[in-house]
Amino acid sequence: FSAADWRAFTAAFGAGMARNGLEPGERVANLFYAGELYASFLFITRSLEQAGCGVCYPIAGSAPLPEVVQLLQRLKLETLAGVPTTLQRLADHVQLTRPSGLAVRKLLFGGESMYADQRGAVSACFPGCEIRSVGYASVDGGEIGYADLGCGPEEHRVFGASTILELVDEDTGEVIEETGRPGRILITNLERRLMPLIRYPVGDRAAWVEPAGTPDRKYRLLGRTDEGARIGPVTLYVEDVLKVLEAFRAAVTASAFQIVVDHRDGLDGATLRVAVPDPAGVPAQLAGQVAERLYAERHLYLDLVRQGQLRPLQVEWVSADSLVTNPRTGKLRRVIDNRFGG
Repeated sequence: FSAADWRAFTAAFGAGMARNGLEPGERVANLFYAGELYASFLFITRSLEQAGCGVCYPIAGSAPLPEVVQLLQRLKLETLAGVPTTLQRLADHVQLTRPSGLAVRKLLFGGESMYADQRGAVSACFPGCEIRSVGYASVDGGEIGYADLGCGPEEHRVFGASTILELVDEDTGEVIEETGRPGRILITNLERRLMPLIRYPVGDRAAWVEPAGTPDRKYRLLGRTDEGARIGPVTLYVEDVLKVLEAFRAAVTASAFQIVVDHRDGLDGATLRVAVPDPAGVPAQLAGQVAERLYAERHLYLDLVRQGQLRPLQVEWVSADSLVTNPRTGKLRRVIDNRFGG
């Protein structure tokens, strides 16, 4: 980002946050992540400034939970902003320790979806707490969607003043205009100059929920496309897997693979299913070695597993005919997201 592009990005996103019921003087605990080139903490801080209403308290998601609770008590912070896994981890801690004097009334989540079981757990901890999306954006894609008070779970609106958002058929590339039909998201940013974006695939699927021509048209997110699998706040790209499997070519011949993502016991998890000629003949220790190599490609993945925020990555050796294909085209589905019904 150039400085001008960053200002435009955060100004647009901040305006979206203001449409989502952010009130003048609202005290927001920023529990997103900072450092190691993660942008979310700085991005939310700047977007809150640009929104012109919320007041940011820079705590960060890496802070020890007892310290977070003490700050919430002492400063009487009423709004928490962070990734769902962090918010749920905090809620679990509060349920266990039963601190007094908390004034939390709103949660703003981002970076990943917040599922019904997570919403239920957090609501049980903070009764009557409002749970809303902080908005939809990425470092590479910029501002992609904002949530207003009329948006339901997984619903966002297009930033019509600064972007063009298209949904296209995953097999044919046909532009989708009708409601309810799934497609992959392409984003064109009309403001960025240092790194222009034209029909950039952000890696997610969605469907329109309002008719064509509606200003800032609303859409519903449906999970990841084949570019990569989003597991909690971590993206495991198909290219990552290709690179790692190539490193093990001398030990095992992989003909294809799929990343299967699911959500169980309150946590996201992923299974890498690798097709080989003789699944039973693959050395038992090789699955662990592949997983460790993938962790090395995505350090945050292993960090979150150790913190109990993601389930460990599983690696399975399977026959090629057990991999799931598109029933219409026969093409291999690289990513299967079972959190949204597959």
